[in-house]
This record gives sequence, structure tokens and C-alpha cells, in this order.
Amino acid sequence: MKQKIVFAMLMGIITTGIVSFTLIGVNRGYDPGFASIWMKSWVISYLIVIPIILLVSPSIQRVASYLCKERTYATQNE
Repeated sequence: MKQKIVFAMLMGIITTGIVSFTLIGVNRGYDPGFASIWMKSWVISYLIVIPIILLVSPSIQRVASYLCKERTYATQNE
């Protein structure tokens, strides 16, 4: 469980940082107020995404495992 929490925290830092930086830059531009808006958006999105990663990741892992097994099975039978 500890590893899942650390994974969610690290994944949240990387993904929310990249996405918030890109979307704010594209929609607002990289003007002098960019950094403060980006930091505020990054913190808010980070606080939202951590519980979502912890709740949704087990389901996504099951779907990914299912899809990979299906592909492996399909390629073995071709």
C-alpha cells in the first residue's frame, strides 16, 4: 500500500505539472503572471488527482492486464 501511495504522489506530480503547464501556456500564454497561475493550478490539480489515482488505478491495471492478455492470446493464434 505504501508503494501505491508513493507511486500516486510521484505520478501526480509529473502528470499534473506537465498538463497544467501546457494547457495554461496554450490558453493564456507565457506572460509575466504565468508562473503564479501555473503554481496555483498545479497545486489544485495535484490535490484532486492523488485520490483519483489511488481509487482508479487498480481498475485500470485490471483492464490493461486483460487487454494485454487478449492481444497475446490473439497473436499466438494467428
